Amino acid sequence: MKYIELKIHASHQGVEMVTEMLMRNGITGISVDDPADLQDILEKKNEYGWDYIDDEVKSHPDREPVVKAYLEDSPEGRAQLQHLKIEVMKLKSRELEGAFGWDADLGRLYAEEVVVDDEDWKDKWKENFKPTRITDRLVVKPSWEDYDAKAGDLVIEIDPGMAFGTGTHETTRLCMGLLQWYLDPAKAGIGSGSRRVLDVGCGSGILSIAAALLGAEDILGVEIDPDAVQVAAENIADNHLSDKIRVMQGDLTEGIDYEADIIVANLMADLVIRLAGSCARHLAAGGAFISSGILLEKREVVAEAIRQAGFSIEMVVTDGEWCAIAARKC
Repeated sequence: MKYIELKIHASHQGVEMVTEMLMRNGITGISVDDPADLQDILEKKNEYGWDYIDDEVKSHPDREPVVKAYLEDSPEGRAQLQHLKIEVMKLKSRELEGAFGWDADLGRLYAEEVVVDDEDWKDKWKENFKPTRITDRLVVKPSWEDYDAKAGDLVIEIDPGMAFGTGTHETTRLCMGLLQWYLDPAKAGIGSGSRRVLDVGCGSGILSIAAALLGAEDILGVEIDPDAVQVAAENIADNHLSDKIRVMQGDLTEGIDYEADIIVANLMADLVIRLAGSCARHLAAGGAFISSGILLEKREVVAEAIRQAGFSIEMVVTDGEWCAIAARKC
């Protein structure tokens, strides 16, 4: 099978806007090559900031950031390609109109496409996926890479396939950090015992796996994409956690009979707003709602929707242009 590789050239600031646009249009097979990410790692004070830097990446620090998305080479995929090219042009027009502030620079926002074989896609995206330390405890590694675990490491072995979730995106990192906080009773006091977690839009299953490694005993992952459900189930089995994690196909929380101590949702702002109203019905008293996929410019509108749903905001954490909101059921 052949795929269309859509490459969108942008600035560092533009990468975030392009990624959000693609996700809003249902594209989850996204990879980002941004040299600024390397600089962020080099400047971090954490001891784990230096663990995984490829020499080839270091040798090209001035290259232009590129966002890549992959579509089927079919009439439907071609129609989607044209729609996305128009969306890129709309982003550029909004920038020129000052919609993001007169000092905004989203870069060239130049879109180009090339047809690649299925095997080319499988090999291509793997090039940029290396073992990565996400928190002081959590490490994500692809199944094809070796990793020498340190004392106390919780290692997640993941093969995202065509599902979203490798741990390298800011929104996933934010969620994993908050999960670690809320699953530590000494810090957040989220109950005891089983500590149930509902992972809405679980993608590759990475957050469900992280929750299990961090001590949750019962996790339900929900994902609308049937292919992602299969990928998540395989990743869960590969991490030997099928006894703790179940995955089902569904649209957010519709038709789900499950009460959790923590709900985590790495989606996007509009979906988080839609989800907030039903979250309270699926959370135990004092439970926590962790949401991410939220651009900073949408932070307040999302936070207000969460408050209106009966939550108190406890933390807002940021990484680049993205934020995650942690709230407690009142």
